[in-house]
Amino acid sequence: MTENTIIHVRFAPDGTVTEIGERPAELALQQWFNWLSLTAPNAYRALAGGRGVFKLAPGKIEGLRQTAHAS
Repeated sequence: MTENTIIHVRFAPDGTVTEIGERPAELALQQWFNWLSLTAPNAYRALAGGRGVFKLAPGKIEGLRQTAHAS
């Protein structure tokens, strides 16, 4: 059984993204979060303390990166 890829997100008190994992270098933090939110909304879970995670199926992250480049 393969495990999901987990992308951690941390937010500032005003709701902007201050940290996010697996981000393509050419995208800003907020752009990557917005793209993941649009393309994989059901994968996101909010956590306490201004944090959240996206849990994605194995291999899905690479496809999301490629489509983010194209948009």
